[in-house]
Amino acid sequence: MLQISQRGQEMPASPIRKLVPYAEAAKKAGTKVFHLNIGQPDIETPPSILDAVRKADIPVLEYSHSAGNESYRRKLVSYYKSVGINVTYDQIIITTGGSEAIMFGFFCCLNPGDEVIIPEPFYANYNGFAVEAGVKVVPIPSKIETGFALPPIADFEKVITPATKAIIVCSPNNPTGYLYSRQEMEDLKTICLNHNLYLFSDEAYREFSYSGDYISAMHLSGMDEQVVLMDTISKRYSACGARLGAFVTKNKAVYNAAMKFAQARLSPPGLAQIMGEAAVDLPASYFDKPKAEYIARRDLLVKRLNAMPGVFCPNPGGAFYAMAKLPIADSDHFCQWLLESFSHNGQTVMLAPATGFYGTPGLGKDEVRLAYVLNLKDLSDAMDCLEKALEEYPGRTLAAETGLAVENRQSAIGNVQ
Repeated sequence: MLQISQRGQEMPASPIRKLVPYAEAAKKAGTKVFHLNIGQPDIETPPSILDAVRKADIPVLEYSHSAGNESYRRKLVSYYKSVGINVTYDQIIITTGGSEAIMFGFFCCLNPGDEVIIPEPFYANYNGFAVEAGVKVVPIPSKIETGFALPPIADFEKVITPATKAIIVCSPNNPTGYLYSRQEMEDLKTICLNHNLYLFSDEAYREFSYSGDYISAMHLSGMDEQVVLMDTISKRYSACGARLGAFVTKNKAVYNAAMKFAQARLSPPGLAQIMGEAAVDLPASYFDKPKAEYIARRDLLVKRLNAMPGVFCPNPGGAFYAMAKLPIADSDHFCQWLLESFSHNGQTVMLAPATGFYGTPGLGKDEVRLAYVLNLKDLSDAMDCLEKALEEYPGRTLAAETGLAVENRQSAIGNVQ
């Protein structure tokens, strides 16, 4: 009998998308579903970058250079300079989304059996990329009580072994929205230099930093050989479907290895690169409006969540995600129940169970990730659904809150007033 590969069996289902069949069934039954499960913004894609594709004179849609069109890479140099990152066009490889950039990093810097340390909760697809590369994820828990701040250096030191080769950090963070400080990034630098580790830096949300300055791994001095930056235009310009990202490193050996993988997949998307070039021409002020909109959505979401009995949500410092602790014992069951068995005024809400964002078994059972990617009216209606659902959910836990939880909630509410 034919068998599925071990890799295929170990590949995890996406916590973001695995409940889609239940959402589709709810919609067919006439229920409106508010999608807070996935980072798909409703912010309009800039018309000018779509127009650039429409107006392009393309007699033949050819392969591009495997590293991407030189014209686009040269324009990205100016973009990166505007955010304090100094690179050259031949230190950039254009990728099929940020996902391919992350995969290139895994393939080029890690051998099967090597270990990569990731503060958890973390972007769920890191698990899938690790399975594809045969790499072991070593999670280090951060805590909701601290807003998911970087764990202490001592926690990293405890898990470093001869097999440890890299650390992954995402700032602003998906799924927590936490924005790492300069000191936290410097702490990561210390660890990487002391133990000769790569630092993979996923910077998909840099434009949406609210509580402080965005600090890139490439802002850290003395780290040219260690840092591999993974980037994407998906969230920056609300262009998720373009599937256009970038792999950036000053480490020539890593770059040359990544080029071989880039050549093997031929080239990145051609039409998307036209969009990408046009996006670099947008004025810096373009981000003012979407950033203000996301802050307003964040403030509404955090205030509503923390007003619900038994719920705690720290105030995210960036991106457009929040992690919330709910009075439930099984977030997977709760999120499925919302779609299968609940509606309020013909509506329900789709959330992402937090279990899929942790590597440590048992964590995230009472947490969910919410993406505040809907307009304020829909977001408010979604919170009405969630509040009603928590009142009706048969699996609601009634444990008394600790004084710390009450204090944290009051602090979070105060931060958005």
